[in-house]
Amino acid sequence: MRLRPGVHSLLVFILLAVVPVHSAYAQTVEAAPKAQIVAFGLSDELNVFHSEATRAAAILSQRYGRGVKPLVRTNRRGSTQATPARLRDALVATAARMDRDNDVLFVFLTSHGSPRGIAVQTGRRLGFLTPAQLAAMLRETGVRQKVVIISACYSGIFLPLADADTQVITAADATHPSFGCEKAATWTFFGRAFFSEAMPKTDNLRDAFVLARAAVLARERRERYEPSNPQMAGGQSFAGRLRAAR
Repeated sequence: MRLRPGVHSLLVFILLAVVPVHSAYAQTVEAAPKAQIVAFGLSDELNVFHSEATRAAAILSQRYGRGVKPLVRTNRRGSTQATPARLRDALVATAARMDRDNDVLFVFLTSHGSPRGIAVQTGRRLGFLTPAQLAAMLRETGVRQKVVIISACYSGIFLPLADADTQVITAADATHPSFGCEKAATWTFFGRAFFSEAMPKTDNLRDAFVLARAAVLARERRERYEPSNPQMAGGQSFAGRLRAAR
């Protein structure tokens, strides 16, 4: 059946309008790096660290991991799953499944913190994971592009790990505590603001961080806490291409 000239022109117009948009979208999806997520709750002293690690990993997997199952380990009363040695093994095992040059490794750690490092607590045993130790673990993976998110007091001490290939996001600066470690809590102040509230509103980490930082500051002022000053640095080489799934 032959189409009338007017109908034929309309179909050509529609094809020219739709195909470039579809192609641009396909190129954007193809260019977006894949992500693998490792999340550790390093203290068994409060359930909030187990809850936050589990929930944050699920959100990161859904939005940046394209549904790939995250690797989550937490310490709970009577069960020691999250230690520095196991973190190293988890990072190495995850890296082995990745395209080390093009994929992105997400590492989320939540626990108490001090100016020495992030606390590793199981029962009466207490140690600290230092920035130098974590830096060595990340180097050992051989993964080029990394996002490190740390929810802990004084977590800004990890900010020196940031460079063009490593984006570091922390719940506090190097000289202040963060808040929300309570018995009945499922999130810390920063964890709720960043993962649960800000991430659904934007498709990139920088905007999510800006929203979360403002929300944390507003809550701290409302509840009369000294500002924790969440920090973000690095990741310039890939942050522009890292977009959350719609």
